[in-house]
Amino acid sequence: MKIIADVDKCIGAGQCVFTEPEVFDQSEHDGTVIVLNAEPESELLAQKAREASYVCPGRAISLVE
Repeated sequence: MKIIADVDKCIGAGQCVFTEPEVFDQSEHDGTVIVLNAEPESELLAQKAREASYVCPGRAISLVE
């Protein structure tokens, strides 16, 4: 799986960071999403990335399986 974040869609709500801080962070400059681990190997992190994609209010996170 590969995680792709579209910072143009990101509204800086931080739901991704709350869901999985090992995979996502936020820019100190504008609060937009930063992907820390674009290709998580553990199934737990992959599941959390799926959850973050689902809860993202800006639909800024997409996954390529």
